[in-house]
Amino acid sequence: MTDPLNIPSSEAALAQGGLSHVPVLAAEVLEALQPAPGRVCVDGTLGGAGHTGLLLSAGAAVYGIDQDPYALDRARQAGRPGLTVLQGNYRDMVALLSGVGVSQVDGILLDIGVSSFQLDDTARGFSYHTEAPLDMRMSQSGESAADVVNTYPEEELAAIIYEYGEDRLSRRIARGIVMAREKAPIETTVQLAELVKRAYPGFSKGIHPARRTFQALRIHVNDELGALRDGLQAAETLLAPGGRLAVISFHSLEDRIVKRFLLGSEVLSPLTKRPLVASEQEQAANPRARSAKLRVAERRPA
Repeated sequence: MTDPLNIPSSEAALAQGGLSHVPVLAAEVLEALQPAPGRVCVDGTLGGAGHTGLLLSAGAAVYGIDQDPYALDRARQAGRPGLTVLQGNYRDMVALLSGVGVSQVDGILLDIGVSSFQLDDTARGFSYHTEAPLDMRMSQSGESAADVVNTYPEEELAAIIYEYGEDRLSRRIARGIVMAREKAPIETTVQLAELVKRAYPGFSKGIHPARRTFQALRIHVNDELGALRDGLQAAETLLAPGGRLAVISFHSLEDRIVKRFLLGSEVLSPLTKRPLVASEQEQAANPRARSAKLRVAERRPA
């Protein structure tokens, strides 16, 4: 099957927009959404605005959505012409766009998960590498990761770590968390990371065993998979005939949801038989692109 997107091999798109934040799969996203003057796009996960900058540089008008107040402030301060910033979760983008008089768009991008600048901001508690309050809330409101690890029953903690982190030692990790919190609350990222490491007595080097637990807590705290399902349904409503949806995921849980949704959609036609991945050159330049997978679909004629 010939790839209908005709993805270019060049990484030249990375240089467009004069951005400090390097977006993953930049050339592939541009080819998928085909931004141009007169076209309207939604970046449902604004983050560091890397993809948004590329869409704006190509001439498209962009509605950037994010629930993170820091991301919104950064985008507003940049003051890019053609960008409208909307505060909220992309799962509610139909209502958010309706609030500014928009009912149809030509392209929608969803770059799922935690953004690079959130990971780099150690105070946010997304990283297990540095000491920080155990937070992980993208919206800076509601239940935090510390609330979860210090109050949830052991069985529920194990279920979260197993389902969202796919960690086979989830029960052992949950038991260690409960035993530790009986002595003192678990308040920081390093505290939790050390607890998880103890469940892996043979660990010496390689990927830190806390990675899966941190992923699971982040997904749970932000209801990321629920938001993804709602966002995909919202995209069906918002896209004009011929409009395109591009979704970048970073782990199998997300990609599985996207794949099944697109295959079962009555209004979207998948354009990627298999997910597109970053080239070797991009992976070498940007290690965070190594796990990125892009699926693209087009809205069928009315």
